[in-house]
Amino acid sequence: MNEQVARNVVLARAIEHADVGHTVLSDDDRKYATRSARELAAWQAADSHTAVNQEHFLQQRAEQILKRLGERTPAFGAFQRRAPGMRGIWFALPFIAFVLGAALDRIADPHRVDLLSAPLLIIIAWNLLVYLGLLVWAVVPAARRKKSGAPLLRRLSVGKAVAPRKLPTALAEGVAHFLADWAVLSEPLTRARLSRTVHLAAAGFALGAVASLYARGLLTQYVTGWESTFLDAQQVHTLLSWLFTPALAVFPFLQGFTLAEIEQLRFGGSAGLPVGERWVHLYGATLLLLVILPRVLLAIVAGLRARHLSRHFPLDLDQPYYRKLADSIGTSAPAVLRVIPYTYTLDEPRDRGLWAIAAASLGGQARVQLLPAVAYGVEPKDALRETMLNEAGITVTTVLFSLAATPEKENHGALLDYLVKHVPRGVAVLLDESPLLERIGDQVGTERAAERHSLWRQFCSFHGTSAHVVNLLEPGKHPLELGAGLSLPELR
Repeated sequence: MNEQVARNVVLARAIEHADVGHTVLSDDDRKYATRSARELAAWQAADSHTAVNQEHFLQQRAEQILKRLGERTPAFGAFQRRAPGMRGIWFALPFIAFVLGAALDRIADPHRVDLLSAPLLIIIAWNLLVYLGLLVWAVVPAARRKKSGAPLLRRLSVGKAVAPRKLPTALAEGVAHFLADWAVLSEPLTRARLSRTVHLAAAGFALGAVASLYARGLLTQYVTGWESTFLDAQQVHTLLSWLFTPALAVFPFLQGFTLAEIEQLRFGGSAGLPVGERWVHLYGATLLLLVILPRVLLAIVAGLRARHLSRHFPLDLDQPYYRKLADSIGTSAPAVLRVIPYTYTLDEPRDRGLWAIAAASLGGQARVQLLPAVAYGVEPKDALRETMLNEAGITVTTVLFSLAATPEKENHGALLDYLVKHVPRGVAVLLDESPLLERIGDQVGTERAAERHSLWRQFCSFHGTSAHVVNLLEPGKHPLELGAGLSLPELR
């Protein structure tokens, strides 16, 4: 699945999640999109003599949905056709860097080559520090890396991140959700593109400085020399010898220098001499070897990674939304809903309700894996010692709480924290309201349930999970379907 297809699929998903009341996408719209996509995917599979592909099905279905919405709402159609992010910066930044590098001679005297040129030495030193930093970053374990620049990456991914005006409420909310989701999902791709652009800009800046040196040399006779308050000729000779060693080793036709020549070129002594050609070549070759070529190679690596991510966008198709759609065409194994009750034992009616909820949210073939209840006050690592939390076949891991309970940081929170840390795909929380309604009655219980839901939603959000109210005795009361289904953190 390439970047554009993934973008359409994520946009369609965000709209369906936001359109809980089916106001912009009716049931008929959704069924028609699914049926048409199933037929188109089957034809495509028949033409290629392969099995029906989930990615092709999702692509066709998203295109059907977005096309219909674009026809009904022109403002949305214009948004859909708009190129995402700020793509112009990928081309503009290297060009601007080259121009700035070419203007570097304005900092110093444009009629002389200073052997201790501060701008050129800073360019070389800065790039060497960058290489060192990249090397250190590469050996740091991925789990300990702290990513930065999130606001910048978000802006580069989605641009101004403003939904078009004059959209229906549900559609506007869907676009807003899409912009937030896409900023997270496309971060690896945007980071690779930004890395490529920064490396090209660094190479362009150094190339501009080299071009400026040679261009001015065509019309100007350089006077070459050096001056320093703290360094003598011996120290300058040592510094320049270390600096130009790579260039002299790679390009044997370049002329070296002696301590006597360095002493003779000192400004204030016998004054500088018009022998700039040798030093222009030395600086140009050094910038080529230490800055331009390494940066171009790093840009190529980053560009290849960006190209791979763009052609094979890492969209997590094991999310409940995609698994339920895949179940409708039989392109994946049955989804598994793993449920961990906390101080809650299910009777037979509630167990049947749990299976019904699994089928509604993950597809008709979904199965439920109900674990033994975690006792109150027991440490999570002790209660779940024999549970393989990173089991590959599990689609969604949920924790089942009774809405009648009051969330406690030391108990409920400790369990959620433990699961968030040890379950790679994250966890969702199911809040069964049926015990609360049985205890205090439906009429009073509905208002109390809303208050408890708000409390639990904030509590779960603080612990990095999402909360969903269900009624295990009436599974259809709070449907977890395509519009308001189980949500998990996106894998990146």
